[in-house]
Amino acid sequence: MQFKHPELLYALFALLIPILIHLFQLRKFKKQAFTNVAFLKKVTSQTRKSSQLKKWLILCTRMLLLAALIMAFAQPFTSKTNTLNTKKETVIYLDNSFSMQAKGEQGELLKRAVQDVMDNVDETETVTLFTNNQTFKNTTIGGIKNELLQLDYTPNQLNYDAVLLKAKNLFNNYSGNLKQLVLISDFQSKSSRFNPTVDSLITIHAVQLKPVNTNNLSIDSLYISNKTPLNIELTAVITNQGPELKNLSISLFNNSNLLARTAIDISETATTNFTLNTDEIILGKLVIEDVNLVFDNTLYFNINKPNKANVLVITETNDAYLKRIFAENEFHYTSEILAKLNYNDIENQNLIVLNELDNIPNSLTTALKVFAENGGYIVMIPSEEGDLQSYNDFLSTLNMRFEKLNPSEKRITTINYSHPLYKDVFNKQVSNFQYPKVNSYYPMLSTLTTTPLKYEDGKAYLSKSGQVYVFSASLKTENSNFVNSPLIVPTFYNIGKQSLKTSELYFTIGEENRFDVPITLQQDDILTLSLGEENLIPQQQYFNNKVQITTTETPNIAGTYKVNNKSELIEQISYNYKRDESILRYQDLSTAKNIHVSQSVSNLFDTLKSDSKINELWKWFVIFALGFLAIEMLILKYFK
Repeated sequence: MQFKHPELLYALFALLIPILIHLFQLRKFKKQAFTNVAFLKKVTSQTRKSSQLKKWLILCTRMLLLAALIMAFAQPFTSKTNTLNTKKETVIYLDNSFSMQAKGEQGELLKRAVQDVMDNVDETETVTLFTNNQTFKNTTIGGIKNELLQLDYTPNQLNYDAVLLKAKNLFNNYSGNLKQLVLISDFQSKSSRFNPTVDSLITIHAVQLKPVNTNNLSIDSLYISNKTPLNIELTAVITNQGPELKNLSISLFNNSNLLARTAIDISETATTNFTLNTDEIILGKLVIEDVNLVFDNTLYFNINKPNKANVLVITETNDAYLKRIFAENEFHYTSEILAKLNYNDIENQNLIVLNELDNIPNSLTTALKVFAENGGYIVMIPSEEGDLQSYNDFLSTLNMRFEKLNPSEKRITTINYSHPLYKDVFNKQVSNFQYPKVNSYYPMLSTLTTTPLKYEDGKAYLSKSGQVYVFSASLKTENSNFVNSPLIVPTFYNIGKQSLKTSELYFTIGEENRFDVPITLQQDDILTLSLGEENLIPQQQYFNNKVQITTTETPNIAGTYKVNNKSELIEQISYNYKRDESILRYQDLSTAKNIHVSQSVSNLFDTLKSDSKINELWKWFVIFALGFLAIEMLILKYFK
């Protein structure tokens, strides 16, 4: 039992006063003479005994009466926790990710959770509630009821560490508060388990919502499997989490027009192919039918008119191999000798190749520096007879330097498979590769560079600094067989593609996506993305002949967006939701430490209310005081 005003209990010491008075009262009795002395003695004896007992009973009832009143004013109560003088804070995390679309026993998990929160949390209680994309701080459930009823799913799910960190920041800094964190989610299996660290100031409660079944179909991905001058072959990957299905229908649309429909049998994973015309602009959409999760039943993609990167080769030797790589169907290829170079053409290029120049003039070095700063890509291939000083004047801006030509043979044996040049070139790391070699090379000193290719001794053969690639050896056949190796095509082709990063079939919402739009804008002009009535301005950087657009969290709605310059349509870009929530597998929270797990939202809040409920007892002590008063009155009236 606890007391709201425990200091009043000191008044109980005052009960000693009537006891002392009763024990040490000094009242004197007067003697009175009567004729019948024997009778008088008998009556007096009986009166003294009854009077003494009556006084003790009255003393006890009055002391109990006073004690009950003192206890009543001290306001006693009982509670499982010391919550009366402790301010309570409640923070609720409500998971509104796509996996919460799954059906529970009473409908969609998210919709049921919202209704349970509104039913079980007092509408006037101050709480903080946050989702993956919204925060309602220090509010009431009644005040945000409309927002909760309209709560929609989001593709940007917070990871468990981010949820705990955000919740901790939403609590007040006062350490004396009773802090309750309520997590309502399905707790899907992720790369990291939900296992929060101990925090003595915060009590964590978790409600794991589970669907009635974990079956789900999903369009996992789409890619170009084959491309010819006339046709493009697309391959779609479908995944199934559940029993084997027969004759699953897959539809391909161009805008709203049905282009093709096929049926497949699927157990776990299946693929199907579609063939489209190369010269046709496609605003594509793949659709399957599934009654479980719906966000992954549609995949948007687009095929725009191809944009060609402008490639300028400044050369003093044979560049036929470069012309074959930068084919005219994908690149605008131009070759100029240094003596006839028009410097005004440089700013219109996306990639410039310095093909074995004997000397790099200072004027060209200055122009190339400005070109690189404006987003242009450069490839430098040195000559065996090159002017080392002019090379180093150019390389000094890149924190690189050539040493004197070394006339010794070396093999190129190390490929950086994770580098963007070769990331998607090899299916696996090759061990029996026929590595190219060089007969002479320039030892390279560099800092803050990456090395896609290295010699057998670990020194750099091809280095990258910013947007400049530098070879350390001549590619002439007299010096190297690199031109005849399998590495030559992916190396230069991917550099050319990097110089103008055109849009892909589709991008994934929530990841960092970057693409270039080949356009020259007027001052203060910007590009916008639009989908229906929604318009947004993405992060963008303007260069001489292109605009580089970067997106991450936005857009957050799947679909094919228009890239606009004011009212002019430039091209179209497709975005899709991540598919990592399509796999309905969940964590077992019974093994998790430092959290209290409940089976339902209603059970959790019933427990919280029970733990924080205060049973006030002062009314009982008032009743006891009245009872003792009544007993005293009865003693005074009827006890003789």
